[in-house]
Amino acid sequence: MAYTVKKLAEISGVSIRTLHFYDEIGLLRPAYNGSNGYRFYEEEQLLILQQILFFRELGFELKQIKNIIGRKDFDKIAALSSHRQVLQKNLARTKELIKTIDKTVEHLKGNQKMKEEDLYCGFITKEQQAEYLTYLKNRLGKDHPYFAEAEKNVKNWTKADLEHYKKESDADMKALAKLMEKQVFPSSPEVQALVGKVYDWVKRFWTPDRESFIALGQMYTELEWKMFFGKYDPNHPKLAMYLASGMKIFAERELK
Repeated sequence: MAYTVKKLAEISGVSIRTLHFYDEIGLLRPAYNGSNGYRFYEEEQLLILQQILFFRELGFELKQIKNIIGRKDFDKIAALSSHRQVLQKNLARTKELIKTIDKTVEHLKGNQKMKEEDLYCGFITKEQQAEYLTYLKNRLGKDHPYFAEAEKNVKNWTKADLEHYKKESDADMKALAKLMEKQVFPSSPEVQALVGKVYDWVKRFWTPDRESFIALGQMYTELEWKMFFGKYDPNHPKLAMYLASGMKIFAERELK
């Protein structure tokens, strides 16, 4: 069955203007154009549009999506499985955070006593830290010398420690995003000061040298990192690339 651009806009919620734009940039071409010039889409294009919407939901920019779905080895089923894993993680965390809100409200009303540790349910967990280390081991090799240091450093972290780390790092990323939007160069003192704070975060886990800090920055831009951790850069879709550039400059200037 063929769908006009108007019909596809109705069933997908994507505007006609956006569908035209996707065609213009080569992201989503129609199956064919009719003799009257109208665009017509078939099931293959509907499935591609679904992939585009999933990747957009996960924070990918259009150029990245085009490169991903345009690969010859792109597997729709594998991609959907990855989307599902990310969404399940986010859903489980959201449900846990809602429970924490409800319990805290009841506690503040005096209806239910709340344990101190329950105040932090749903935030970053030790299990997520373990997943982080597993990802790095798969990426860098399980015998990388920094892993023993990282596991030792986070062994006694509490949920409060983790939440403090998250709030601090989120604030720094928002500040970095603002500088990027102002088109401040990654080599500028303002950006490098924030990248220095990123280096300090990383040192709470392990102490990177020049090579490993540059490699970590590059990892932030990779598909696998984004798919595993979901929306790494919600403050701006190009933040990961900007951060990686700043980390490279910082490492070459400050690290051995």
